[in-house]
Amino acid sequence: MEPEAATWTPPRPRNPTQLSWVNLSRNLLLAYQSLGVVYGDLSTSPLYVYTSTFLGKLQNHHTEEVIFGAFSLIFWTLTLMPLLKYVFILLSADDNGEGGTFALYSLLCRHAKFSLLPNQQAADEELSAYKYGPSSQVVASSPLKRFLEKHKRLRTALLVVVLLGASMVIGDGVLTPAISVLSSVSGLQVTEEKLTNAELLLLACVILVGLFALQHCGTHRVAFLFAPIVIIWLISIFSIGLYNTIHWNPAIIRALSPHYIIKFFSETGKDGWISLGGILLSITGTEAMFADLGHFTALSIRIAFAFFVYPCLVVQYMGQAAFLSKHPGSIRYSFYDSIPDPVFWPIFVVATLAAIVGSQAVITATFSIIKQCHALGCFPRVKVVHTSKHIYGQIYIPEINWILMILTLAITIGFQDTTLIGNAYGLACMMVMFVTTFLMALVIIFVWQKSVVVAAFFLVFFWFIEGVYLSAALIKVPQGGWVPFVLSFIFMIVMYIWHYGTRKKYNHDLHNKVSLKWLLGLGPSLGIVRVPGIGLIYSELATGVPAIFSHFVTNLPAFHKVLVFVCVKSVPVPSVSPEERFLIGRICPRPYRMYRCIVRYGYKDIQRDDGDFENQLIQSIAEFIQMEAVEPQFSSSESSSLDGRMAVISTRTVQSSSSLIATEQEDFGVGDSIQSSKSLTLQSLGSVYDDENPQIRRRQVRFQLPSNPGMDHAVREELLDLIQAKEAGVAYIMGHSYVKARRSSSFFKKLVIDMGYSFLRKNCRGPSVALNIPHISLIEVGMIYYV
Repeated sequence: MEPEAATWTPPRPRNPTQLSWVNLSRNLLLAYQSLGVVYGDLSTSPLYVYTSTFLGKLQNHHTEEVIFGAFSLIFWTLTLMPLLKYVFILLSADDNGEGGTFALYSLLCRHAKFSLLPNQQAADEELSAYKYGPSSQVVASSPLKRFLEKHKRLRTALLVVVLLGASMVIGDGVLTPAISVLSSVSGLQVTEEKLTNAELLLLACVILVGLFALQHCGTHRVAFLFAPIVIIWLISIFSIGLYNTIHWNPAIIRALSPHYIIKFFSETGKDGWISLGGILLSITGTEAMFADLGHFTALSIRIAFAFFVYPCLVVQYMGQAAFLSKHPGSIRYSFYDSIPDPVFWPIFVVATLAAIVGSQAVITATFSIIKQCHALGCFPRVKVVHTSKHIYGQIYIPEINWILMILTLAITIGFQDTTLIGNAYGLACMMVMFVTTFLMALVIIFVWQKSVVVAAFFLVFFWFIEGVYLSAALIKVPQGGWVPFVLSFIFMIVMYIWHYGTRKKYNHDLHNKVSLKWLLGLGPSLGIVRVPGIGLIYSELATGVPAIFSHFVTNLPAFHKVLVFVCVKSVPVPSVSPEERFLIGRICPRPYRMYRCIVRYGYKDIQRDDGDFENQLIQSIAEFIQMEAVEPQFSSSESSSLDGRMAVISTRTVQSSSSLIATEQEDFGVGDSIQSSKSLTLQSLGSVYDDENPQIRRRQVRFQLPSNPGMDHAVREELLDLIQAKEAGVAYIMGHSYVKARRSSSFFKKLVIDMGYSFLRKNCRGPSVALNIPHISLIEVGMIYYV
């Protein structure tokens, strides 16, 4: 009876109360972490909002009514934008837990044919993460959907809008550290007159360099390190705000009424409208709530904002307005002047630390957005480092980190003024919000399947508010507002050139595929010598045989006995589970020994090099061979269909099945490192490579057939060929491509392809490095693409 008792005890976690408590405690822990990553930027806005608002055109309007009106504007802006739009609406539009402009775009690409890269397959729609939200069958006949899918220019325009939003987020990553750190250290000028502007600038630059140098530690460690700082900061500004409200002017509570906004504009007129460029700084950093969603959960971010961040900010702005209503001459250093003298220095230290944390929020969001851009074919290949073994999706991109640091230092040294940087910063944030609102309206129609009226109401309501703020920010383009436009223009050019070149190269591959009838005519030997071993031919094509194959064969009339065409592609979902990653199929009838393998990754997935790809591939192909013999729907590949149907081969199924018996050799010698080599030279080369690259040493696995007397003879023969080919060695064949514009192309196309795209390809990571292909086994075939 003891085993029964042991099996009866585990149902305890199924208790709904316990489950809800576990879920709540997990979300509270994530809410705590999110304070250090997501809200640092938003919570440091009180450092500079009133200063930026009143130092411009409102210098002659420092009356109590105007200050009350400014607070009323801040309160309602905080309530409508971060609280209503982001917390209650936008966080519900996550893509399997991922947020940001590209998450919205990938949702749209899945529910309508908006993607410009034609590598989608029907099998992709069977992914568990693909069908997220309501079924798309209801809107299949939507006239708006058909209209957008039909016109390529509209789909291109949609991509440009998405790239604009992404570029502005990257611009935020440059401007946020500059304004946050510079504003915090400016407190030294309130009491310590000895520090000159140059000394303050030097201090700010030192802090910024230290901040960017910390990035390689990863979000997880940073969150636990910085969350207490933000909590102390928020409690401090809440306490100071409450003290100032009670001590200086309790009547400020009346300014919660929107009636004071009307009074504000009736007294200030056009000057009040222009000053909105300062008011909008109160919601900068809001986009990080959505962009950083992948690191946390929607519930944890909602809890943190609604119950902690929002009340603290409202009370702080209220207290600062109460202080200014009695001390209108303290506008320039309003935050630091409003701090009671006994707590000035502790608050100054916490403010400086909080500014560093504030910069972290947008830098983290920048890494996430760059990774998403790259996965969807809109950014050159860069090194993406997975910073946490335990928490999925937390990344660091070294090249981007140092580029951001150089640009941030240039902005800080170039402007040296928080008001000018604020003009640029506010414009960048509002542009991101404007783009997000537009994409969200499309999500409401195509993903949530609500009526166009609901989407139009959402779009008009929030675009009206954002449009008013954006128009005020655009007025300040000459006073620093040009910076985000220049930064986003540079990043957009890079993104669009890469996407355009990638698309043209893919289409060239698509239109120059090798004819399968031609292959069939050559016979199983393909008209060449079939040598022992496996040839993994890498191509971006998900269907057909790439031109690289015929190019290789015409130059070297020999090929491996087993050929596998490997396509590593990104799917517009956040992540693909390992069980669904491999798609295996057959090219040509069985005697040809030609297979296709599609390896699918989501835009959030990291391609890790665990050294086990070859073995997983062999086992997956073996599983497919046996499945094909049993299931009739796959046997059609023997007939005239030529390019057979593909099957998802789960890695779990492969590990638990008895298709092949794998024995691992842990301590292998030089002779085993290249098993196919009878040449001592090749063996010594292989051992040198293994010694120099111990971190990527491949596991040596030998496969054997299980003793199954009932196995079909043809299946057994094919599996034996596969095992023998694996033991003979695996070669990786890739195209070393040069993409050039045709002579008849326009000057603009020649400029983009011959200069822009070629430059980016030469200076980004090579595909073999990105795919973790061992150099000792790599064969590159030169190809010139005239697109």
